[in-house]
Amino acid sequence: MAALGVILGAFGAHGLEETFARVGEKAAGWWETAVFYHLIHAVALYVIAVGAGFRRGPWICLAIGLLVFSGTLYVMAVTGITKLGAITPIGGLLLIVGWLWLAARK
Repeated sequence: MAALGVILGAFGAHGLEETFARVGEKAAGWWETAVFYHLIHAVALYVIAVGAGFRRGPWICLAIGLLVFSGTLYVMAVTGITKLGAITPIGGLLLIVGWLWLAARK
């Protein structure tokens, strides 16, 4: 997951300039936000998975949250379909739930 985040970050920086220009001024920002959250949560998923006392529930919330949050932003950035922005907060909510669940230690 982290390798994919790096690949997508590099692809956005070096291969999507024309796409971002076509989609609009917010497209590059959407992509950057998606990559930022993608990389942070990829590291968190790894740490949770290999750490002592693997916790499936928080891991699943973070994984699905990452896919929904970053995924919708990636698609918005390359297509300009801003209606996906209505789905993005669901991913964010799952990320929040995953972190709070992890912090609860139960």
